[in-house]
Amino acid sequence: MNLFDPIIGFQEELVNIRRDIHAHPELCFAEYRTSQVVSRKLKEWGIPTLEGLAETGVVGIIKKGSSDKSIGLRADMDALPMQEINEFPHKSTNPGKMHACGHDGHTAILLGAAFYLAHHSDFDGTVYLIFQPAEEGGGGARRMIAEGLFEKCPMDAVYGLHNWPGLPAGSFGVREGALMASSNEFHVTVRGKGAHAAQPQKGIDPVMVAVQIAQSWQTIVSRNVNPLDPAVLSLTQIHSGSATNVIPDDAQMIGTVRTFSNATLDLIETRMKAIAEHTAQAFDAEVNFQFKRNYPPLINHAKETQFAIEVMKDVVGSENVNTTVEATMGAEDFAYMLQSKPGCYVFLGNGDGDHRSAGHGLGPCNLHNPSYDFNDDLLPIGASFWVQLVQRYLPA
Repeated sequence: MNLFDPIIGFQEELVNIRRDIHAHPELCFAEYRTSQVVSRKLKEWGIPTLEGLAETGVVGIIKKGSSDKSIGLRADMDALPMQEINEFPHKSTNPGKMHACGHDGHTAILLGAAFYLAHHSDFDGTVYLIFQPAEEGGGGARRMIAEGLFEKCPMDAVYGLHNWPGLPAGSFGVREGALMASSNEFHVTVRGKGAHAAQPQKGIDPVMVAVQIAQSWQTIVSRNVNPLDPAVLSLTQIHSGSATNVIPDDAQMIGTVRTFSNATLDLIETRMKAIAEHTAQAFDAEVNFQFKRNYPPLINHAKETQFAIEVMKDVVGSENVNTTVEATMGAEDFAYMLQSKPGCYVFLGNGDGDHRSAGHGLGPCNLHNPSYDFNDDLLPIGASFWVQLVQRYLPA
């Protein structure tokens, strides 16, 4: 591997930072302590900061030389609302909150790059170090953009990184085009007419209407969507009734839709609405259909992806770079940044969990799992990738 010696020498400090953040997880738009840790380190290294974007967002700004060219590097900072079951010393001290997605590691990686870039003048231009809040459902990237991120920090391209369990530790995975799906949710209420369960003819049963709608929805992906265009429609909740002998007045259906294209998403939403409304009408019921589009699909730009691939190969060797990594139906709000700026999002292999300290939970080391922990061996690899990306993008 082609890593930077100053970063390797700084790894112990990065591990301490990462584990401190892991032990003090904070949820979206409430990353006050985490952003203070980040700001304090950046200022300690003489890096000017822009603070308060999207409540807790921090942007470090490093300018060297005279070039007007610039690049953005992004790390997410927020944790998940879930209980950690690990028992190692750096486990969460905040009940019901856990860094189960590795954002603690992403933050430490970018701080490692910041440390090196602040102390070396081997690039010419401006680097914007974006520490973003609220990736986990809060749309922190969208809010940072709305509050002027790209006007205050006019970068030419932006890059993001996420650890990826299952990929060999220290390897990279990426692909051009769609890498992660859009995230969308639906909330549908069927309104019938309540009655005694022994006299169903006097009511309109919303439960049976909901069942008919749910079954019909399953034909959308199998019969309306092109089989070569991946899509997922998952009904995850049905709520209705409170007694065994009462036909309720209404039934609620909640779930998610994931696609890699907006055209497919348009098709699914249109068909879902039509099926729900017409089915309800056929049973003399009413329906309220709400469909909320959350994160758009994450689409990597071709030129920036090829550039990142060459840097990955320089850092870890071509044999450790998968340029056709499998896309995922998971979602990521870095997609908003890629809608505004050219760039690329890459996966850094986190391994299969052998790295975890004694006392870890018995579950797998998967994202959003209560037994997860970030692989600290990745810290100098990720930081070296960021540094070399800057050096190649802003040559001195």
